[in-house]
Amino acid sequence: MTFWYPLFNLKILFICSQNKWRSLTAERLFDEHPHYEARSAGTEPGARVRVSAGHLGWAETIFVMERRHADRLREKFEEELHGKTLVVLRIPDKYPFGDERLIALLRQKLATHLPLF
Repeated sequence: MTFWYPLFNLKILFICSQNKWRSLTAERLFDEHPHYEARSAGTEPGARVRVSAGHLGWAETIFVMERRHADRLREKFEEELHGKTLVVLRIPDKYPFGDERLIALLRQKLATHLPLF
């Protein structure tokens, strides 16, 4: 398997429902990472940061925690998703922010998609 190594930071966006536990934990894993720039948002009206067209325009790769998040993005932002990589991680909403089990699961699932992680 050959990996492509970016000469610049790859912009990645993490999406969950409320942007309080899963996607925020994922974003924090990339604080000060030399090859990835990460942001996070939520799909629901009460989200800490609600996903917008601007988030999707900024991101090169979008990771969602559940299929329903991908469905919501496609319904609301079909045009903005054109040409973007959208990955469903299948991580259930049962881990609090920063949980060690959540971090381990994120690392395991992201390693397949982000070779420099």
